[in-house]
Amino acid sequence: MVPAGAPRTSNKLIGEGGNYTKWQLIGSCRCRLSLKVNGSVQAQQQLLSTIIGTSRMAQRPQIYSKLNYPKFAELNNLASEKLGGKVLFATDDWFAAAENLLKEDPPEWREGEFTVYGKWMDGWETRRKRKPGHDWCIIRLGMPGTIAGVDVDTSYFTGNYAPRVSVQAATLAGPEERQLPQRVGGMGCEASEVELTQAAKLNSQNWTTIIPITEAKPGYHDTCHNFLQVTPATSTTRYTHIRLNIFPDGGVARFRVFGSAVPNWSSVSHSQMVDLAAAVSGGSCVGYSDAHYGHPRNLISPGRGINMGDGWETARRLDRPPVLIEDERGVLKVSGYEWAILRLGHTGTVHELEIDTHHFKGNFPDSCRVDGCLLPLDSDLQYIKEKAVWKTILPSQKLHSHTQHHFKQEVTAVGPVSHVRVVMAPDGGISRVRVLGKIFNKL
Repeated sequence: MVPAGAPRTSNKLIGEGGNYTKWQLIGSCRCRLSLKVNGSVQAQQQLLSTIIGTSRMAQRPQIYSKLNYPKFAELNNLASEKLGGKVLFATDDWFAAAENLLKEDPPEWREGEFTVYGKWMDGWETRRKRKPGHDWCIIRLGMPGTIAGVDVDTSYFTGNYAPRVSVQAATLAGPEERQLPQRVGGMGCEASEVELTQAAKLNSQNWTTIIPITEAKPGYHDTCHNFLQVTPATSTTRYTHIRLNIFPDGGVARFRVFGSAVPNWSSVSHSQMVDLAAAVSGGSCVGYSDAHYGHPRNLISPGRGINMGDGWETARRLDRPPVLIEDERGVLKVSGYEWAILRLGHTGTVHELEIDTHHFKGNFPDSCRVDGCLLPLDSDLQYIKEKAVWKTILPSQKLHSHTQHHFKQEVTAVGPVSHVRVVMAPDGGISRVRVLGKIFNKL
């Protein structure tokens, strides 16, 4: 039973001036404890932190859209497990397995949770090394491609983060990869001498260094993202595998490899229908108006979205009219809109479109329009804004909640395009966009 006036949650102190009240859950009852704390305000705060068990670990990290992060971090994460990234080998997984590095979800902190191996951590954490060498792991990229930069995210690893890191890369064929021992991994594991000898056959220590040994920062919310740009000489090479080195040991929460997929377009005929904007086709998001709840690069991810967080969702626009009205087609009359520009993996002609509002049930856009333009594929956002002549591929269409919308008859042939602009009105969320068409090569 909860006494009248008691807060719904325990472990909270109320009061000031040295007099405090704490509601504590004891068994099935909530009891009120009165505390008298003397001394300076700072001393009171320190003592109260001890009493209520406040964590001295990092706060929850801020999401990308709230950070001042480099442009390359807008690109697709080629190592993400969502795109097929996989850990093939790790020297040590004592406290936490290397597979956590590739999770799409932000790292989480679990106060007071321990395993038989130590504190539960959401990332890759090795034991404190007591023998020669350093720890490393090998990752197969979900999509082979060019790499612009990485994020070595140390979230929540504050006194146990890896102090130095480096990154190497290679392009491997299937037979080369099979030289690695079969991955067992898991918390509490360590590569045996036999496995280390077998992994050494790959000579991964001699792979191309794309990021030299660099000092990392601890996992507090304002220092956890270690954004590192690759050396210019390696930024145009297509890679399939990554070796992440930590020196000498420690923890990393997430490892993100930002770049663009480079598919083999020579194997695609001009009559074949492909998703020109898909991440696996080399598509990427080059700009957007708002990404408050979800980044528009999710639009071109493989498969259907797993939840609302796996899509593009904006904040509610504040310029919406107080009372909404619709036109004769049932489309809301609003002046405001949000947009995202997608660079296609290959210039092509658009024949069909899919707009999927999967999971967006109370927050789907009212309508959507798709435009296209023809520019060099490597155009940056500023150049696109200045030079693009947008042509409407799909006129404004009424959308519905939690629905895969397929448009074919509604699509207008505008010739070859390099970029598409997805425009939603007034705001909301879209899970996936598919731009189905045929590749176009200039004669």
